[in-house]
Amino acid sequence: MGSEIDQWDTSPVPPPHDHADPRAWCAVAVARLSRGQPDAALDAARQAVDRDPYGEWGHRLASLALERLGRDSEAVEAAREAVRLAPGSWAARLRLGGALRRVPGHWREAWAEARTAVRFAPEEADPHVLTGDLALLRGEHARAARAYEAALSRSRDHRVARINLGLTLLRWERPRGHHDPAWEADPRDTGRARHAIVTWSRQIRVLLALALTAASVAGLGFDLRREAQIGGAAVLAVVLAITIRQAGRVRSWPYVVPMMGRDLWLSMSASVSLLVVAAYVAGIATLPEAGATALRRPEDGVWAGAIGLVLFNGPAVSLTRLIVETWRGRLVPALTQLAAASDERTALRDIDVTLWLVVGRAWWLIVLTALLPPLTGEPFTAAAALAVPAALLYGRSKVARGAGRGLPLRAIPRTDRWLAIALPALLVAVAGLVVAGVVSGTAEIRGGSATGVVPRPDGGPAAAVARGALLCVLGALVVVAVAFAARAARAWWRGGPGPLRSSLVMSDSRAARLSGDVSPSIGLSDDVRHAATFSRSVVLAYTEPGGPRALAVSAVTSVSASGEFRLITGDEAWDAVERDPRVVLYVGDPRFWAEVRGVAVPDNDVLRVTPRHVLMREYPGRHQARTR
Repeated sequence: MGSEIDQWDTSPVPPPHDHADPRAWCAVAVARLSRGQPDAALDAARQAVDRDPYGEWGHRLASLALERLGRDSEAVEAAREAVRLAPGSWAARLRLGGALRRVPGHWREAWAEARTAVRFAPEEADPHVLTGDLALLRGEHARAARAYEAALSRSRDHRVARINLGLTLLRWERPRGHHDPAWEADPRDTGRARHAIVTWSRQIRVLLALALTAASVAGLGFDLRREAQIGGAAVLAVVLAITIRQAGRVRSWPYVVPMMGRDLWLSMSASVSLLVVAAYVAGIATLPEAGATALRRPEDGVWAGAIGLVLFNGPAVSLTRLIVETWRGRLVPALTQLAAASDERTALRDIDVTLWLVVGRAWWLIVLTALLPPLTGEPFTAAAALAVPAALLYGRSKVARGAGRGLPLRAIPRTDRWLAIALPALLVAVAGLVVAGVVSGTAEIRGGSATGVVPRPDGGPAAAVARGALLCVLGALVVVAVAFAARAARAWWRGGPGPLRSSLVMSDSRAARLSGDVSPSIGLSDDVRHAATFSRSVVLAYTEPGGPRALAVSAVTSVSASGEFRLITGDEAWDAVERDPRVVLYVGDPRFWAEVRGVAVPDNDVLRVTPRHVLMREYPGRHQARTR
């Protein structure tokens, strides 16, 4: 599908005219990041930091550039420095949370920083998106959906929120779903533990299937029942050796049970392996006598069930997984969100996978409509078959209304030709099923064929038409299945995205538009700095449960180089800041007054106020008074 980097303007961004201006260097870094030039952006951000080490904007941009270069640990250090310089900056908290999410074992810290960013700037969309991303990584779909909806209520065109909300509605799980990002364990250790369990399960099931088959052939075909049972029992020693060997490769035993709880298919694989061992023991113990042509003894039924479970558990588990993954999630609301962001390559890739899920559901519905005895051979079959295209058309119109645009179906033949084959084949299957249902009612066709209907010998032309329609249905369903298998095989061979859920991907900040963590910091003029430091007319306004309140500031101890105010205030202001850190600082001067909106953070004996918006107004002079 490609990357968003392919769409970026890669033309070089020149250095600023004023090489001594750190904010100009920061603007150059932002421009270079927006054009997919992280190396050049890192150089510009470091130029800004060299000229203003106390400016947190430069450290933030350096962190983002390092992250895009894959240097995650360095990105975290730069983001921590930005938070240290401006602890009340929501953008710095957002940058630190975004950097921490990529470092194993730091999910809880990343979550705390994201929640702090939401608390500092609840009206901004990007902090809510980060909390949604962190929740989605843990599989907390309800919490993630609330966060993305909160972000979209603040920014309707936020494509990252829309794409990831679509994945949330699909009940998407990341590839390493067995590992909880909040665990302190190294993901590599839990990954090795999962690999050991899966390998143990695969080896045990294959070994026991071969052993039980060989024992059954020896006992039934060569009259070696006792020898086959002895050899079969000896195989259990090999099973024990494999178990001990794979168990020795597990280094994180305390996390094995939680891993099973998080990964449904891992727990199913382990459970099925234990059932296969029990079935193997039962099959060896109840091995029939040589020359037996029918299951006459009561224990022969146990042997038949045991050999069926041992030999066919793999296909049964695979089919179960395919059905569960096909019917999991809400496809129409997810497609609505993805279609609204369909100009992003990530959204197009996820739309393609979701349409394959639609094809899978329609395929199963057509098969059930053709095979269910109450519907077979009745005119109601035609009405039931028509429900499939009706549902598809209804879903398409609902997506178009909700997203403001339709699905990019015209782009499918260029990006996924197998899907372009499967969709018309489904319509052909529906048409054939409708014809068969209508004709079968008039010709009185009785059920019994592979698709559920066989014409009577005296059915005449109507029976021939129904038979041809049913063959058309069968052929179309086979075409859809072959297209799905070919698409999956092509993806496996090329190592690209396929038609399965595992090909769904989140929208990532490395391949999306720049988020709010690159927004510029607020610069204070020298006049405001001087007035805040030496004026006695400084008032702090904050929010109380009963409404806003104002309190005279005892002293402004200093204004940092980054523009941060350090205040000494009463205890009531400290209590209010704990509830809501957003404050307003009014600074008076004989010539002007300034309104500074920001975030207050307690630090030892002072409140540190990081500005977000600064408004300056001059007092009216005598000439203005005469004019009025």
